[in-house]
Amino acid sequence: MLKLEKNSISSGPLPEGCNLCREGAKLVLFVTGLCNFKCFYCPLSKEKKNNDVIYADEMPVLKYENIIEEAKLIDAKGTGITGGDPIKKIDRTVEFIELLKNEFGNAHHIHLYTASGKKEDLEKLSNAGLDEIRFHVPVRLWQNLLSSDYKNKITISKDLGMKVGIEVPVLPDKGKELLKLIMDAESLNIDFINLNELEFSETNYESLRLKNYRTKSYISSAVYGSEKTAREIILNNDFITTVHYCSASFKDAIQLRRRLLRRAKNVAKDYEVITRDGTILKGIIEIENPKEVYVKIMNEFDIPSDLIYLDKYKNRIEIAPWILEKIKEYFKGKAYLVEEYPSWDRTEVERTPL
Repeated sequence: MLKLEKNSISSGPLPEGCNLCREGAKLVLFVTGLCNFKCFYCPLSKEKKNNDVIYADEMPVLKYENIIEEAKLIDAKGTGITGGDPIKKIDRTVEFIELLKNEFGNAHHIHLYTASGKKEDLEKLSNAGLDEIRFHVPVRLWQNLLSSDYKNKITISKDLGMKVGIEVPVLPDKGKELLKLIMDAESLNIDFINLNELEFSETNYESLRLKNYRTKSYISSAVYGSEKTAREIILNNDFITTVHYCSASFKDAIQLRRRLLRRAKNVAKDYEVITRDGTILKGIIEIENPKEVYVKIMNEFDIPSDLIYLDKYKNRIEIAPWILEKIKEYFKGKAYLVEEYPSWDRTEVERTPL
């Protein structure tokens, strides 16, 4: 039994895609929000759900070069392709796999998450270089895997040389059905099964509440009982196949945090401080005539040019926080310590007035 961070566990070695996610070393490539399935628990945001949009991590992809740019900024060792259902845009997905393999080489590990896949689609993915495919089996088929088309999808994918897994959320009232799914998947010599903690989102909240699901605490979006069901299944059974439970807090506190740290190291300016959480801390001055004040304080206090910056777009001065603490009394503008994500849009997390 492998004990992981934040109550995650695995009955065997993690899939390679999960190992890289654990490092924060996987680019998350959202290929499309289109999907034929109408899963009541789908957590996609309004901006993505049923919309044909592309994102590389948090960055909207306006040109394919954005994908390579983001991968380099996080020093990605691999890519996880997701949606929606990437196979809804199979030619685009294949193009992206080839783009990444050509840029970073065959060692760049790529996994894909899908609920569909005809034989010709699976052949295209394999020929493009896909390393690992994860099938999302709908809940209604959890007890009938062996008589469903997913049996063929799994067999074909394995014959094509890809690592093959099943990845589903853990519904707390479907433990019996989930165990049957796992047992049947084992009989197909599947490589791994990933169980994700079910979570509330702004788009699935009403559907989950209609099922009488609730959050497990007032500070968590995770569904009460999801983790308990997953851990009981893994701990009370002797699986041959790797069955891996991934908690919601693992995705936020470990996977995302480590990815942000990797990006922060590549994008932080000299006047910005990288925190332990992977966010960026800096000082800002909001004042009338920021250009005039920028020149004045730069000269008066002999501030090196790499420790102060005039942001013309946001109409403010950015400055090293340790310098701002010393000079804040010498001007009449508003001064703050600002914490931001190192993402493409620099989402502000918190600001503290000085």
